[in-house]
Amino acid sequence: MKPEDLLHSLPTQTPKLTLNCPLLDRLLRGGIPCGTITEIAAESGVGKTQISLQLLLAAQLPTSCGGLSASSICLHSEFPFPFRRLHQLSLFYQSHIPNNPLDHIFIQPLHSPDHLLDLLSRLDSIVSQLNIRLIVIDSIAALFRSEFDNTPLELKRRSSLFFKIASKLKSQAQKFGLAVVVTNQVMDVIESSGNLRIGNSGFLCSSGRRVCPALGLSWANCVNIRLFLWREEERVDEEGGDIGSMLARRFIRVVFAPHLPDCSCEFVIKREGVFGVDR
Repeated sequence: MKPEDLLHSLPTQTPKLTLNCPLLDRLLRGGIPCGTITEIAAESGVGKTQISLQLLLAAQLPTSCGGLSASSICLHSEFPFPFRRLHQLSLFYQSHIPNNPLDHIFIQPLHSPDHLLDLLSRLDSIVSQLNIRLIVIDSIAALFRSEFDNTPLELKRRSSLFFKIASKLKSQAQKFGLAVVVTNQVMDVIESSGNLRIGNSGFLCSSGRRVCPALGLSWANCVNIRLFLWREEERVDEEGGDIGSMLARRFIRVVFAPHLPDCSCEFVIKREGVFGVDR
């Protein structure tokens, strides 16, 4: 049996949200699927927030362009929120969206896991009212970073909150046809984890370091799709053989997904947004 034989196709009627880039959409076979939780994991500065902002705007595109013709909400725990960058990106969507794109993005700060759970319980009453089809949480790891001690009792309480949050998100995603995107941080892998494998990835590297998504196996079991972004430094020599500057190349990889194989693509961040690179 081949690995691809284990893939499960999504129902043909499952709507998907475009990343507003043909190459990235091709990587994900159409984009971010509704009714599921998609995690984007990366170290700081690689592009997970950039992609999140792009999705907040892409959700408003008409369905004929791969959007959801809907509003979106961003629950953020990373401060400050990049309002200036969101406004800059919105300028490139105004020709495709009748109204001001920023009028249909709702921003709410998060302060703790319990705060997130409380907000999710109140979302049911406003999702239909505001025509919300995308929820972005940036980032889940920041909420749990200093909230719990490293004791069996605290770790058990943390896992319980993981499952409550994920259960609520999955319930809302399926009930309202939402796309749910959650960003996560990564941490350095100090020692080998033996035979432990999550998805189809033995280990992940970024900026020359071995890393893994934060929050461990309990959280990994809460998401349907995990995308990993990483960065590689490449030295660019100048003419005449002189040592040049360092160039950062960025990549996105499908770590696990029920309907996608292990695949990856290079991307760049431009003023207009995030775009795949065909090499």
